[in-house]
Amino acid sequence: MKDDIRKDIDALRLEGLPSDLRRTLKEAREERGWSQREIASRLSLTQKHISGIESGKIVPRYDTLLELVRILDRDLLMVPRALVPVVQSLIRDHLQPDKKGEGEERSLYADGDEDSTQEPRDEV
Repeated sequence: MKDDIRKDIDALRLEGLPSDLRRTLKEAREERGWSQREIASRLSLTQKHISGIESGKIVPRYDTLLELVRILDRDLLMVPRALVPVVQSLIRDHLQPDKKGEGEERSLYADGDEDSTQEPRDEV
């Protein structure tokens, strides 16, 4: 029976972290100006271990991944798969500079095609 459980667990293991997650981790590290060696020392890991995580050769334990994400001033979120494209779109929009350069907050749900020349609606 132990062999059956072990077989099921092995089947669920990832080959490596998803490439977009690895890329995001690497970009966040580079934004801070940290080398792999610097972040490794902050986490009490080796540079080789960080390199393995970023390249997909090593799948970190959950607590290691959580520490890595948090030290990069990020967070992990559980999002229903159906909403992943929406969340990714919101993040992309947030990271893009304001088109008008005014620095005002933008609505998260506006389509951006709204024209300020529209006449105001009469309230009933």
